[in-house]
Amino acid sequence: MNILLSCIIAIICSVHLLGTLSSRVCPHHCICYKHADLVDCRDGRFQHVPRGLPHGTWLLELGGNNLSIIGTRVFTGLWSLRVLVLTNSQIQEIQPQAFFSLSFLEKLDLSWNQLMTLPVDFSSSLPALKELRLEHNNLHHISGFSLEYLDNMEKLDLSFNQLVSVGPGVFRGLSRLRQLYLHNNRLSVVEQGSLDMLPGLEVLQLSNNNISQIDTDALAPLYSLAVLNLEGNNLHHLKFKTFISLHTTATHIQLSGNPWSCDCELHRVFSKILHVRHLHIDDYRNVTCMDPPQLVGASLAWVDSQLCIAETATVLVITVTVLVTVMAAVVMAERNRKKSRGKNWDTDSQSPPS
Repeated sequence: MNILLSCIIAIICSVHLLGTLSSRVCPHHCICYKHADLVDCRDGRFQHVPRGLPHGTWLLELGGNNLSIIGTRVFTGLWSLRVLVLTNSQIQEIQPQAFFSLSFLEKLDLSWNQLMTLPVDFSSSLPALKELRLEHNNLHHISGFSLEYLDNMEKLDLSFNQLVSVGPGVFRGLSRLRQLYLHNNRLSVVEQGSLDMLPGLEVLQLSNNNISQIDTDALAPLYSLAVLNLEGNNLHHLKFKTFISLHTTATHIQLSGNPWSCDCELHRVFSKILHVRHLHIDDYRNVTCMDPPQLVGASLAWVDSQLCIAETATVLVITVTVLVTVMAAVVMAERNRKKSRGKNWDTDSQSPPS
């Protein structure tokens, strides 16, 4: 009995000792905070994701390294990881299944790297991800499959990239997305279908692109949109139908910094938008004209009525001119008819009786 008890005690002590040793394992050049489950490997001159990371790690900081490539399954075993920071680490490529086993990861920061594309299966191992930061990379295109499994995503930052277009279906899996940042890219059109299946989107940041066209029904699926920023684009005109399709409670819109072609039609569009109860143009006073030349730099809010007065006056002048011309033609025709009738009468009266 004593021998059995001694063996049990020895086994318990061995397990405890192994657990203590394993909990103290930490890669060289990293700092492991035991009680907080945080591992800090910032600026450690790592060229690869370090091995031997504690399996209970909750937050892993790998920013400021020279990783270049995130290889396949390099995070295997880190089942508890919730936050992964890979910012400013010279990353050019993410290989397939790179994030295998990170089923509980909630935040992934890949900002300030050199990524040009994302693997097709990028999201397949990240079902719990709520925030993805990809700003300040060199992304030119995003596949319609790269983001499709991010069902719990709430914030996606793709700003400061080289995106030329975002086609239909790219965001189809992001049904819970609330914030989408696409500013400082090279987008030229907001395509119909590109924002479908985003019923919960509240913030859409599209400033500082090259957008010159917004398809009529492109914004229609955004039932929860509260902020729409279109500042600093290449918009010359707007269609009222584009914004009236927004069936929201209240949407605040920013439109300054565009090269507006100021005419009466543009004034009418803005006037209609301003009279829609749930639409608010926050920077209307800063919407300035780029065309015609005599109005360059002038506020549309200041010149709008003058534009329509001038246009109305022109229309009236043309209308009056046409009416006068028509009336003159009618009078002349009537005079000619009377003259012709008078000549015929005189001819008949001078003719000898038969």
